[in-house]
Amino acid sequence: MMKEVEAFKAGLLEGCSVVVSGGTSGIGLSMAQGFAQAGARVIATGSSESRLAAARVHETPLLGFGLLDVRDGAAVSRFFAGIDSLDILVNCQGVARPGSEWEEDTFLDVMDINLSSAMRLSRAAFPLLRQTRGSIINIASMLSYLADETVPAYTASKTGIVGLTRALAHKYGRDGVRVNAIAPGYHRTDMTRALWSVPADEARISERSALKRWGTTEDLVGPALFLSSPAAGFVTGVTLPVDGGYHVG
Repeated sequence: MMKEVEAFKAGLLEGCSVVVSGGTSGIGLSMAQGFAQAGARVIATGSSESRLAAARVHETPLLGFGLLDVRDGAAVSRFFAGIDSLDILVNCQGVARPGSEWEEDTFLDVMDINLSSAMRLSRAAFPLLRQTRGSIINIASMLSYLADETVPAYTASKTGIVGLTRALAHKYGRDGVRVNAIAPGYHRTDMTRALWSVPADEARISERSALKRWGTTEDLVGPALFLSSPAAGFVTGVTLPVDGGYHVG
């Protein structure tokens, strides 16, 4: 990951405070580590003690982990009430449940975790972010632009993230808080393991990408640092695809 972080000056975010929800594995963990390497103090949250236990091997003086169920509004309020200062919120929580999202209960649960909780966390964090004129980064998806019939809730929720990002950008912009999103493509995570572990599927997806490869979670760190840095001080309401050109292929 160092080459991604080294593209920015040392200590770019020194003194900043960051919360990364869904930060105990995959994309969220890489982002949390990247912010910490850029000098920020980071709290990465997970939804269960087992996730936290697995993640704590990555703890550093600047990176810690905390329990948070993003579906629980009262818990979210308590969490942010316990924070003195916040510069950056990354809404990275997300699930996909292929094959069962056509069932109403599953559909609504996925929508809550992926979309409603981004609103829930953003609203709870806003008073802190207003004080620092900070920023929010939401995690969208290439399925914000495409469709997958096996995951209707995931597709709908990630499409909704684009609209929510725009609305929050205008709502919070008058207070100096910027809101943007990143739309990952096919990156090697546990969520996509069923595809990249099959050679034929891995090759098919690589071939459609303009860069002819799968993404890594570290490929998302640089864009996140940029969007949260002074270099993006006049950038808000944007969803930035980071998919190697897949969705335009």
